[in-house]
Amino acid sequence: MQRPRASLTGLPPPADAAAAARLIEDFTALGRTEARFAASRAGLAALQALGGNAPYLAGLALREPDILIGTTQQSAAAMLTTVMATLRATPPDAPRPHIARALRAAKRRAALAIALADLAGQWRVEAVTLALSDLADQSIAVALRHLLRGLHERGTIILPDPAQPEAGSHFAVLGMGKLGARELNYSSDIDLVLLFDPSCRVYRDDAQSAMARLARDFVPLLAERDADGMVFRVDLRLRPDPAATPPVISLAAALTYYESHGRTWERAAFSKARPVAGDIGFGAAFLEQIRPFIWRRNLDFAAISEIHDMKRRIDRRYHDMPGHLLGRDVKLGRGGIREIEFIVQTLELVWGGHEPALRIPATLPGLRALAAAQHLPRPVVRQLSAAYRRLRSIEHRLQMIDDRQTHRLPETDAGFTAFAIFMGEPDAARFAARLDALFEQVHGHFAAFFDTDAGAGVELDPGETGAAPMAFRDHAATLGFKDTAHLVERLRAWRSGTLPALRAARARALLDALLPALFAALARQPDPDLAFRRFDQMLERQRAGIALLSLFQHNPALLGRLATVLGAAAPLADHLAAHPGALDALLAPVARFTKPAPVLRRLLREADDLELTVNALRRFVRREEFHLAVATLERRIDVDQAGAWRSDLARAAMVALLPRVMADFARRYGALRGGRFAIVALGRAGAGEMQPGSDLDLMLIYDHPPAGPQTTRLPASQYFSRLAQALVGAITAPGAEGPIYPVDMRLRPSGNKGPVAVSLAAFRHYHAETAWTWERLALTRARVIAATRGFAPVVEAAIRTSLCRAVDPATIRADTIAMRARLAADAPPSGPFDLKHRAGGMMELGFIVEALQLIHGRTIPALFQPGTAAALAALAEAGIMTATEADALTEADHWFRAVQAMRRITGLAAPTQDAAPASLAPILAAAGALDFTALIARMEEQAAVVRRAFIHHLGDPDHVTPDHVTPAHVTINSSEPAGDTTRWN
Repeated sequence: MQRPRASLTGLPPPADAAAAARLIEDFTALGRTEARFAASRAGLAALQALGGNAPYLAGLALREPDILIGTTQQSAAAMLTTVMATLRATPPDAPRPHIARALRAAKRRAALAIALADLAGQWRVEAVTLALSDLADQSIAVALRHLLRGLHERGTIILPDPAQPEAGSHFAVLGMGKLGARELNYSSDIDLVLLFDPSCRVYRDDAQSAMARLARDFVPLLAERDADGMVFRVDLRLRPDPAATPPVISLAAALTYYESHGRTWERAAFSKARPVAGDIGFGAAFLEQIRPFIWRRNLDFAAISEIHDMKRRIDRRYHDMPGHLLGRDVKLGRGGIREIEFIVQTLELVWGGHEPALRIPATLPGLRALAAAQHLPRPVVRQLSAAYRRLRSIEHRLQMIDDRQTHRLPETDAGFTAFAIFMGEPDAARFAARLDALFEQVHGHFAAFFDTDAGAGVELDPGETGAAPMAFRDHAATLGFKDTAHLVERLRAWRSGTLPALRAARARALLDALLPALFAALARQPDPDLAFRRFDQMLERQRAGIALLSLFQHNPALLGRLATVLGAAAPLADHLAAHPGALDALLAPVARFTKPAPVLRRLLREADDLELTVNALRRFVRREEFHLAVATLERRIDVDQAGAWRSDLARAAMVALLPRVMADFARRYGALRGGRFAIVALGRAGAGEMQPGSDLDLMLIYDHPPAGPQTTRLPASQYFSRLAQALVGAITAPGAEGPIYPVDMRLRPSGNKGPVAVSLAAFRHYHAETAWTWERLALTRARVIAATRGFAPVVEAAIRTSLCRAVDPATIRADTIAMRARLAADAPPSGPFDLKHRAGGMMELGFIVEALQLIHGRTIPALFQPGTAAALAALAEAGIMTATEADALTEADHWFRAVQAMRRITGLAAPTQDAAPASLAPILAAAGALDFTALIARMEEQAAVVRRAFIHHLGDPDHVTPDHVTPAHVTINSSEPAGDTTRWN
């Protein structure tokens, strides 16, 4: 809560001078202290503001003069602290009339202090709503403690601790709506759900009837108005099926209902729920149990339509027009508070299942989170936030006047003028103009979000039987479709409802509305018929048609992106058909991939065992990989960005997985005290250049202190070997979407003949004494991507020491040339587009960089950069190659990777002159070539650059015999390769 200034300033002037004068007179008559206060400047301003604008507040000032005086002389916060402390101290065993008086006194005194801080502009809206919500929480707690204690004393229930009746009671009060979000307004009712567990030992067999009596006592204790006033109006209608269920619902009944019957509006209601009184742990556990009901795993854009339908039902009662402000409802009317809340709640329901950071009950923090996640533009969020604060402030002033639960502006000109003065607006006309503009701004954003129209144009009617109408055939031909017969057959099947996704009439209606936009998007592809067939295959495998088509309806641009994928990339189209949830990834902002680790950490907060962790990681990695592939296909990111982000994704996944595997392993086998473990990535993952479909080249290194007391019976080497197997098993465990990553460990010391995990000492010894040149070349790309605390620098230092070992440059060159010759003989390129193995290809480029790093790195350690571009820049900076040559090789590396990535994305492994235009076009674009002939020429040009550099720096591999370089444990292209040098790049 904001800390206000000590004295009240900035209070509004009186709209009714006569009423203000009467309050001053009445207040002065209370006593000498009150008279002195009324004569002071601050007291006079406060009494005029209250008496001249708000009869309810004027009455509170006369009844609670010490609060008015104390707020002026100290602060509203100080007064509120005293009020809340007094309320908390109310004993639960006090007589009921005493409890009722204490509750009403607290409400009067707190309401006056909060109102004064609000009127003086000392507290922002958030502070006001939080203070009101805290008052409601404490009032509910006091009332419930009293009633539970009474039931215990009568022997109806048996509480574990009668001095703290709520403790262990298995009775919870859930705050919903504005109370749940801590956004209670000044004269709000409180939406509650009362929940208990009759199976708990606290309750007897007839507990339900006792709970009904508790509810009958609970509501009037808070909501009944008497001579002392009222606390809060209570609404229990947000419980499951309120017409048919008792006012206090049992845990089992609630869980059964939400597992089978819960509706979208109830999801929205429970997105704000929190336990506010009673057994808080019990309430929190219930909300955790129904979390899957509230936060769906797949994006649910059907919720947008359902919530919009709710708003339309509200709008039937309000027909506000621009410029008509008298009597307008600032909450439910056009451009009102509810439209802002609906935007926030709907987006949170759509995305919250994927992004836990968006599960925010309060509106203003929710807006900020949606902006941070790029689901709403920041300028829109700023406007909506400012509008929300202004409208909530207006709502509060309206309710302060007579303590009525109203949201309507005054209905007369005189009333509106008086209210403008209460709002601190001396010019009512200007106030009205600004307010009207604010309503229209909010409604504009609301309409832009909800009122989407994905389809427009010519009706696509294939007819019911026989030949399709000529208008349909002409339109299809104009769009570029050739197989009209197939179009007609499938459209009729869609409309017949035979597809599972289209059995519902609403799904077919959604599809009919989308057809013009869908066909226009498919027509923009090089082969519209192919794109249509792939869309049909995807639709045929769907089950949730309404959800899918609502997704398209509310994201029209998504149809264009989907069509691009379907038209150009068979592997991505197949993935979409098999995993419709992958469509969600097309909506996520690309910029988020700069920071996958925080997103993953939030996602895994809910994974409380290893299996859930692996499943969540698998889904997350597949989803993000798909998104990166699509973004690359659309040329929204280049191959360097995609490679870096894909590598960061792998690193984030390993950082998240390693401690959970180790914890699970320790539970089964005990912990090895002082044990340390690191995951080292090599190849493209180590270089930060992972390609679509890349596996992880890994080396696992461990360390442990000398033998001592341990909590595991396994020897250290066996312990870490099994731990490594458990880790690799978790990474490669198959699921519906495949493994988290394929793993290749053939670049570890001694290849597949060596242990799965190697000790740090063995690693140091091996690379100091035994390592072959190809293994040392591979080490130039090594990077620790996950490790136990403090171990990463140790491993990195060991890697650097190994790389800086004294070498004979001639030996490095000879071995590298011989390896290249051996690979050319045993693993020749499969064709000209085998960019990795071909002469002058990616492997040779990698050899150049790695060999030069080994030769010169001992004296120039800065050369050891795992990324190719960075390493080439370092070599040029050191004068080992010219800047021109480094630039040419960097360009060749980028070109090779861009073309290879696009080949993998499109599924066109070996492009040819007569390849399908839909698949060839993205490759030509990535290569910067106008046609296939230009593509071949560019490829040969880049290969020539690389081959010349290889010969210049290392030698000619066509004039050597490779036999002397191959260690005994290497078998190139064997069925189970060990230390396979083809794993270079």
